[in-house]
Amino acid sequence: MKRNLLKMLALVAGLSCLGWSTQVLAQDKPTMKILVGFPPGGSADVVARLLAERLRTSLDQNVIVENKPGAAGRIALGEVKRAAADGNTLILAPSGGLVILPWLYKNLGYDPVKDFTAVARVTTFDFAVTAGPGAPAGDIKAVMAWLKANPGKANYATSGAGTVPHFAGLLIAQATATPLTHVAYKGGAPAAQDLIGGQIPLMVDTASETIEHHKSGKLRILAVTGETRSAALPEVPTLKEMGINVEADAFFGLYGPANMSADRTQKISDAVAQALNNPEIQNRIRGFGLVPNYANSQALAASQAVHYKRWDAPIKASGYTVEQ
Repeated sequence: MKRNLLKMLALVAGLSCLGWSTQVLAQDKPTMKILVGFPPGGSADVVARLLAERLRTSLDQNVIVENKPGAAGRIALGEVKRAAADGNTLILAPSGGLVILPWLYKNLGYDPVKDFTAVARVTTFDFAVTAGPGAPAGDIKAVMAWLKANPGKANYATSGAGTVPHFAGLLIAQATATPLTHVAYKGGAPAAQDLIGGQIPLMVDTASETIEHHKSGKLRILAVTGETRSAALPEVPTLKEMGINVEADAFFGLYGPANMSADRTQKISDAVAQALNNPEIQNRIRGFGLVPNYANSQALAASQAVHYKRWDAPIKASGYTVEQ
């Protein structure tokens, strides 16, 4: 038995030397799961893992991140809905699953208000419109003109159907009179890879998915969808600066199942606030084109309600429908 223990310790040490991250769960502590409804490597995944690092210490418990990709986050949201209300199963969810999908599905599988406890807002962000090598050189107006002249190539990628980027793309198509076709992926990371490979000319998603490739010259972020330029991309204009009257933003919120106790909700929310107050975490989040922007449970719920109402008219105007 002693020999086996020594072998295990040697293996862990070896993996650490190779740069592998190892997390040994303490058997005497409860484990919190933070679900992410998208594949590893995307913005939600990265932020969840940054958060988990800090919550392990501040909550004095195991905290792991589990990826449950598919259906624009609905699979992961459904799992949280069915979880025990002890605060040990949470989700870091982009706002789209709570403020857009309810407008699209009569049988969504969850109620965005009644089935969840809003714990804390973690970040706010807008989106990047990125061109790959399959698009011509030039600014967003030149690219849109080329797509209009080549309707067979006029496709844009996002991290999933029913997301905020999906509808931001539809609004861009309307504002520029360009018949863009939406191509939904299971996450931003695989969409970005196809953009780099030239399989698709345009992508609308969080800047974190393409910002490093933009800096390296593999991709070109043409514009951002926010009211003002992104601090991480000061050289990139907003859509409105380019004469395209479209604005879209979103947030990442931490949610748990309905009926979590007020004390447990407050404790986790306070831990998130403490994590986001750390300059290192702030800088790492900003480096992905996101804005660390804490809000407590009540403020997150209020923000969710505002975003929900905001998307009513644009979604109806888009004419987009889904099979129920």
